[in-house]
Amino acid sequence: MRFSDFQKKEVINVSTGERLGYTDDLIFSERDGQIESIVVPGPGKLFGLIRGEEMVVPWGSICRIGDDVILVEVHQKRTPRRC
Repeated sequence: MRFSDFQKKEVINVSTGERLGYTDDLIFSERDGQIESIVVPGPGKLFGLIRGEEMVVPWGSICRIGDDVILVEVHQKRTPRRC
């Protein structure tokens, strides 16, 4: 699967039914190169130019990757990501 495939799939929290958005970035393990997390940006502010806080979803929280959506189970709030 390519990164562009992830970007086209909407991320939905199965716990709340909330539509979280679309994958904006992937975080990889430095040790083995496997995907550790997907990053879903916060809602855009000021005409979509300034992003709010984002959600980092651990790979283990992904329930299913379908044709159009990525179903996740998360109970966290959006937080600023640290580099």
